[in-house]
Amino acid sequence: MTKDIWQLERGATLDPIGVVRFSVWAPRVRRMAVRILSPVHTVLMERDRHDVHTATLPGLPPGSRYCYVLDGERERPDPASRFQPEGVHGPSAIVDPCSFPWTDQPWTGLPLVDLIIYELHVGTFTSEGTFTAVIPYLEYLRDEVGVTAIEVMPVAEFPGRRNWGYDGVHLYAPHSAYGGPEGLKTLVNACHEKGLAVVLDVVYNHLGPEGNYLAEYGPYFTDRYETPWGQAVNFDGEDSQEVRRYVVDNALYWITEYHLDALRLDAIHGIFDASPKHILQELGEAVHAQASALGRRVLVIAESDLNDTQVITDLAAGGWGLDAQWSDDFHHSLHTLLTGERSGYYQDFGRLADLGTAIKDGFVYQGQYSQFRRRRHGTPSRHLPGKRFVVCSQNHDQVGNRAHGERLSTLAPFPALKLAAGLVLSAPNIPLLFMGEEYGETAPFLYFTSHTDPALAQAVREGRQREFARFAWGREVPDPQELETFQRSVLHHQARAQDSHRALLRFYHEMLALRKQSPTLRNCGKDHLEVMAPAEEPVLILHRWRPREDNLLLVASFAACAVALIPVLPSGRWQKILDAAAARFGGTEEECLPSFLSSAEPSRLEFPPFAFAIYHIDRELS
Repeated sequence: MTKDIWQLERGATLDPIGVVRFSVWAPRVRRMAVRILSPVHTVLMERDRHDVHTATLPGLPPGSRYCYVLDGERERPDPASRFQPEGVHGPSAIVDPCSFPWTDQPWTGLPLVDLIIYELHVGTFTSEGTFTAVIPYLEYLRDEVGVTAIEVMPVAEFPGRRNWGYDGVHLYAPHSAYGGPEGLKTLVNACHEKGLAVVLDVVYNHLGPEGNYLAEYGPYFTDRYETPWGQAVNFDGEDSQEVRRYVVDNALYWITEYHLDALRLDAIHGIFDASPKHILQELGEAVHAQASALGRRVLVIAESDLNDTQVITDLAAGGWGLDAQWSDDFHHSLHTLLTGERSGYYQDFGRLADLGTAIKDGFVYQGQYSQFRRRRHGTPSRHLPGKRFVVCSQNHDQVGNRAHGERLSTLAPFPALKLAAGLVLSAPNIPLLFMGEEYGETAPFLYFTSHTDPALAQAVREGRQREFARFAWGREVPDPQELETFQRSVLHHQARAQDSHRALLRFYHEMLALRKQSPTLRNCGKDHLEVMAPAEEPVLILHRWRPREDNLLLVASFAACAVALIPVLPSGRWQKILDAAAARFGGTEEECLPSFLSSAEPSRLEFPPFAFAIYHIDRELS
């Protein structure tokens, strides 16, 4: 029995003989027409009882520009435009979704536990700032770093040429300055040929203000809820069914027409829905069903600060059934220990026990009082497997939402960078790297925009100043609208050839190689995990093992100076297999931990500053 495969019906659909069917839901428009711009002609559309306006026109080749005319007065882009070659305010362009010569037919995706994610921003990853400019770096990412997936920050058409992507307003149109539909498909196809999965960051909690014409078509937004970014999307009010369809269709569109392997849902705490079935559950079910119909594996990963396990609990157990979510608690626990920062939301963290809890449980806050929020926060998460949590030491939010965009490489000493990487890459979770961290990039990742509306640009400047009021970061915030702000954020790939950068890259490479080779490090279960933190010193010891397979001991010190203690070790003789202080990683032999540790011969052990090492059971001597 053949499974039904979803296809996009809204927007401009081109059939094999060159006939285009236009379809747009617009209950707020009495009379709708489609205007073709070359040669210019306008055709009145038919309206059905569901407020869907349609027209069918022959002889329109791909690339033809068009717009809708609302009530005979306003020319507007298509809400489901596949391409906006002239930007958010310009006409839409017809795209043939079947014309791209895909060569990735053998590719079926990766299981969640095999993901090692590399987050990148297309505009600043290279000096060219395009989809295709990423392609020459894919072998480097796969072979020299060791990642298995790239995560691309939002690409939906946004105003101007410079933006993080969270101000997108044409959710179906890959950004024109990045290379449009052809460029994104070329990148995805190249990734699959290299054995890399592709995750796309999508934004369903709001749309940007500039170029957002959806409200002229229908009740896409509501004032019943408030978000930090403006009006909430109408997922549960009157006439919300087509709004829900618009978002679910968008998710299905990306995985179907662009062969994407996973979607990262931005800030779902800004999505409000009191419907019997939450929109995120509906979306997840639809994506998983479409993936099955396509014979592929597709994942849905949420970003949420709710610490609500319902998001990542299986459907059968009453959850929404999403595959994983970002773990802010892990990041905050690690960051505060490495930097000593305690302002803003970091005030809730800073204890070694927090990091141990994040590793064991997923959430640190599981219902206890949060000083930052001034209320209880979170739900119990110990029962969930580690693969449900994506962990990192840096990401676009935690770097770029600092006033000055500082990376960890400029906030912590070199040994601490290796310690952070060691813990992220050996935790029983899904690791995520932020572009450039693997070699210690020092360029900031600043917040940048290129709005054409002066009032909006000024509102963004003022909003950034208010946002940082609860942090003690000081200094003037760089102007998001200035070209220099964007240019300062472009990566310096050539830096990885320099000594310390090369040594750090080697450490990432060897850590990831070890993770892939080790059944214990690949495993994201919590059944064979013990976290020990000696009370007298800031030292963390992780014992991870797999029965009849490898048995590992990870030791980490968060002290900025040498500390000494007699650690209580699991039974056996332990042989060192990796030490972050080794000469090949930019350290010295004097900084290295002993080659052997033994539970039978407890001894005082001196930990160098920010030490990190991995031991395994020496079976011949144990």
